[in-house]
Amino acid sequence: MVLNKDNIKVFGSNKDLAIGFAEILYTKINDLLANLQIINIALSGGNTPIELFKILASDYHNRIKWDSVNFYWVDERCVPFNSPESNFGNAYNELFRNIHISPARLHRINGESDPVKEAERYSDLIKNNLPEENSFPCFDIIILGIGEDGHTASIFPDQMELLTSDKLYEVSAHPETGQNRLTMTGHLINNAANIYFLVSGKSKAKVLNNIFEGNNTAKEYPASYIKPVNGELFWVLDSDAVK
Repeated sequence: MVLNKDNIKVFGSNKDLAIGFAEILYTKINDLLANLQIINIALSGGNTPIELFKILASDYHNRIKWDSVNFYWVDERCVPFNSPESNFGNAYNELFRNIHISPARLHRINGESDPVKEAERYSDLIKNNLPEENSFPCFDIIILGIGEDGHTASIFPDQMELLTSDKLYEVSAHPETGQNRLTMTGHLINNAANIYFLVSGKSKAKVLNNIFEGNNTAKEYPASYIKPVNGELFWVLDSDAVK
């Protein structure tokens, strides 16, 4: 992978990463809203975004034009929204219930619904709501994480076909638990204008090094195939992740 070092930011700790990325996100949202009335952001789950949500709720609740942002989800576990495993639920509890934003701006994946039908419904929602680039829906911002196995979104190493699916959202399954999930596919991710990987912790360092080196091992990681076709890719890391 050819890396633009200007697109890599390293912070001292997970908390510093959340604080630093909140400012990056705030600036990017303002820049986009200078030319657009509404922007579209897709969120991921995980521990690092939860820290981010807390910072946004406490320090940016009056600074960001929240009702100028539509929020969608990169992936979701097939659980009800009030489950502690729900990506939407965690975002709502830590961020959205603590700021002034219209419920109409929150487009959750219904994890409690039939997975196949919900993947179709959510795909249609994206098609109808988002502007197109390259004859494909285009998010303004997508925020991703990376797992210790190199997965991103809910695209796991044993389901690489989801990277090249012609669908927008598909049903996937966690390789160990078998839990069903809904996930954005690779083509939709790579069509975004701005993609941010948030990566923290020593357990991610090996995967990250392999991706940055572009070696053969990296080819086994879904995250290594995230390469925007027209947009920009940014890496926001803590110091443990780059050791």
